[in-house]
Amino acid sequence: MATERTFSILKPDATRRNLTGAVNAVIEEAGLRIVGQRRIRMSQTQAEKFYEVHKERPFFGELVSFMTSGPVVVQVLEGENAVAKYREVMGATNPAQAAEGTIRKKFAESVGENTVHGSDSADNAKIEIAQFFQDSDIVG
Repeated sequence: MATERTFSILKPDATRRNLTGAVNAVIEEAGLRIVGQRRIRMSQTQAEKFYEVHKERPFFGELVSFMTSGPVVVQVLEGENAVAKYREVMGATNPAQAAEGTIRKKFAESVGENTVHGSDSADNAKIEIAQFFQDSDIVG
């Protein structure tokens, strides 16, 4: 098993409900380390660039609006097989289908307001991390 990094966003629904600490506890209990973390307000441009893969999807505008509606917490997580581990810890996109104990089962309000984002591959994690962090921001 290899130590790797992945990217996480605690979405506006999580920050609005003061869930940063509770979500971080689940992340850390799963054996992942938070090596970079920052609370930001995503700009329209940042959100459109970040979610450009969904640009042609009907929910794109709503997603961008949601992600710019309030502060988010961007994070770099590190651990053994961090990408797969975090995806497991997040749970299914639809909280109704998420496994017990996962972040989305515990905290998500809906498919659209599902508390967290996590990278879907190691390559995408590198790209996503680079959009919000410089190497000097990450302490490992």
